[in-house]
Amino acid sequence: GHGVVPSTQCSVGEVLDMGYVMAGDTVTATVQIENTSSLTLPFSVQLESLSPTLDRDRQKIPSFLTSPLHRTEIVGTQNYNGFSVFSVSPTEGKIEVGMSQDFVVTFSPDHESLYYSDRLKVLFFGKQTAHEILLKGAARDHTMFVEGGVPLDVPVESLAVTSPVALKEVDLVAVCSGPREAVRSLLLLLEYVEGSAEPARAEITVGAIQSPAQAASQKQNLQAVEFSLDSGAELQRAGFALDGPKGALERGQRQRIGVSWVPPADLQTSDPPLVSALLTVKGDITESYRVLFMARVVSAP
Repeated sequence: GHGVVPSTQCSVGEVLDMGYVMAGDTVTATVQIENTSSLTLPFSVQLESLSPTLDRDRQKIPSFLTSPLHRTEIVGTQNYNGFSVFSVSPTEGKIEVGMSQDFVVTFSPDHESLYYSDRLKVLFFGKQTAHEILLKGAARDHTMFVEGGVPLDVPVESLAVTSPVALKEVDLVAVCSGPREAVRSLLLLLEYVEGSAEPARAEITVGAIQSPAQAASQKQNLQAVEFSLDSGAELQRAGFALDGPKGALERGQRQRIGVSWVPPADLQTSDPPLVSALLTVKGDITESYRVLFMARVVSAP
């Protein structure tokens, strides 16, 4: 007899990022696997979130506490409605010699979270793992998003239930003080290599989400998101420079705000600069982000 090794080519790498969507919307992506071997390959598909041992496997210390490099779990945020965030079709079948199979991955988040994730496994002959693909996605209640910098949040949702009394107190504060903008924080850490001719660089990305419902609207070409990052004199005195601090986006677009830093001549290395600025993003609501600029000089490797 002849031993044959199954061989395939996949159209995506180790990660399939579905991007940002509006909570409640559904988006799809296609993964194509081509059979490049000389035998028919029976396949089956598994999602880590549907593993029968998932509950047992998750009885451990969260990854963000044990490893700074791996903040999120393989199975991240899940839907409140009980349905899977990610789904794939078909789940089983055969790929004939020289043929390809398309797998449609669906992302359907039902609430806002930046940490939806799952793992897709493609098995041959019911036991041989051919491909493992990490599925990622994020959902927002509003039409815009901001990303970048050093993560300051915890990538795990709280299971605490807010009491009705607490909700009434929050409502009372809102009535007394009026509507207030949500304020979040971003930390940008810039490291300048001592003696380098190039400045230290970092960036923030602002995006406008394209919703299927918005795509059908006749107003889809109107500017959906405006943003502005205040660049005061304090930033310039500390050696920071901004590229593209203001702009407007249409739905489906994203734009970067570049930040560079060169140590000023009077810099005290024992007291690295820490300067803040306000980033305002206007979409269907107005959000404010307190951006912290932290910089330091490091030795060349």
